[in-house]
Amino acid sequence: QVQLVESGGGLVQAGGSLRLSCAASGRTVRTYAMGWFRQAPGEEREFVAALNWSGGITYYAESVKGRFTISRDNAKNVVYLNMNSLKPEDTAVYYCATTPLAWSIDWVRPTNYDAWGQGTQVTVSS
Repeated sequence: QVQLVESGGGLVQAGGSLRLSCAASGRTVRTYAMGWFRQAPGEEREFVAALNWSGGITYYAESVKGRFTISRDNAKNVVYLNMNSLKPEDTAVYYCATTPLAWSIDWVRPTNYDAWGQGTQVTVSS
């Protein structure tokens, strides 16, 4: 059983930056693809970004492409989400998750992920 803990969220002004971290424990996730999702109040959980086990393959939602960067440090069992040029519409709870899919367009589907963290709040003020 893997436990995922997100951190790094907070309140930031539009145009600012944040770096989210997702620390895994219980078992290694270095052989798993990992993803970030977000959920705003009253909205469905939305795909943000994902990467394969090595970090060599990444995939982003169009809404964050060019502003967010997903990466991982397998030695530390940590996945990161660097977020730049933040917009008020990026406000949401951000979740990390693991998936057994090596690479697939189905990375965007939350149902393909089998372990989730508790989330970290990101609020972007205008």
